[in-house]
Amino acid sequence: MGEDLKAAADAILRRGVAQAPGLPGIVAMATDRERTLYAGAAGQRSGDAPMTTDTVLAIFSTTKAVTATAALQLAEEGLIDLDAPAASYVPALAEIQVLEGFAEDGSPRLRPPARPVTTRMLLLHTAGFGYDIFNESYARLLRESRRPGVTSGTRASLMTPLLFDPGESWEYGSNIDWAGQVVEAVTGRRLGTVMRERIFGPLGMESTGFSLTPALRTRLARMHQRNEDGTLKVLDGFELPQEPEVEMGGHGLYSTAEDYLRFVRMWLDDGAGPHGPVLRPETVAMAATNGLGPSLRIRALPGVKRHLSHDAEFFPGMPKSWGLSFMINDEDAPTGRSAGSLAWAGLANLYFWIDRTRGVGGFWGTQLFPFADPASMENFLEFETALYRSLG
Repeated sequence: MGEDLKAAADAILRRGVAQAPGLPGIVAMATDRERTLYAGAAGQRSGDAPMTTDTVLAIFSTTKAVTATAALQLAEEGLIDLDAPAASYVPALAEIQVLEGFAEDGSPRLRPPARPVTTRMLLLHTAGFGYDIFNESYARLLRESRRPGVTSGTRASLMTPLLFDPGESWEYGSNIDWAGQVVEAVTGRRLGTVMRERIFGPLGMESTGFSLTPALRTRLARMHQRNEDGTLKVLDGFELPQEPEVEMGGHGLYSTAEDYLRFVRMWLDDGAGPHGPVLRPETVAMAATNGLGPSLRIRALPGVKRHLSHDAEFFPGMPKSWGLSFMINDEDAPTGRSAGSLAWAGLANLYFWIDRTRGVGGFWGTQLFPFADPASMENFLEFETALYRSLG
């Protein structure tokens, strides 16, 4: 760990906790292809217990890249055809229709899709599924139908209509939850079991899973909510469903910064892991490429449910595309992040990036709603900038 990076990053974390509006607890780590470059934490995990690099976090949508990795492994083995109808693996997908609006009585107007959803579309978020957090039509649909949201971990929560014909646009949503169902259908196993055998074991990710064991609970960070006046309150008892009906591949994992850094390092190192390869180099290269084509780009996420998310966009004004399954910045970022880097985030203000050009990546974790909290994003980007400055 370079002393310049350590001093700069430590100061950013301390400032993030101490300065108003303040963050409850932060963990940040950075790596190259071989070793950890920085590991630090500040603030509290729970009560008087300090945040540490092995603190257990609900990682929300940073789960998505892990689920995509499992699907890509099966595609390598010829068990999944990314371009075949995903309903050939999960027949329930054939029941999904396209939402064309609402009738006067508030009921949804639906029609059959023009083409089937494929697993590639699911990984690219071009299948048509959305989230009620970021889409008003979905928010209305769930509100008026009293349908459960995806955080319920139920199969019924996945049976939402498409917002457009598959392949015709990009919409961030429950697509990767369905990709997880494809993985389960092909393997005949629960998603968490597949991940343990194929990803967590080879990478040494011993503190990651869909359920909290007693040992993990002893290191669990408390969730917080930012009030309108900027103050923080603890969300006592917050917990994703344990032993859910569906292990949600889009958001359901618990993990630690140390574990997630092992996952980041694998993607930096062409799929290699300390206990054997996880992906082939050619698969990594394919997945790390813009899969949307020349005409589609991702867009900002509107915060429809303001207690859960602000309006959110990384590097506003910069063109961004999507791979399998990461955001890709199409130009060099002001932090130093190279064009073509992979990244995404989790709802409780967790962020990661994978810069395969410079051979570095990092993870930033808090447990705080709403998403895109200005203080958390500002400090995360300062941390990323400090890493690149240390590289020269």
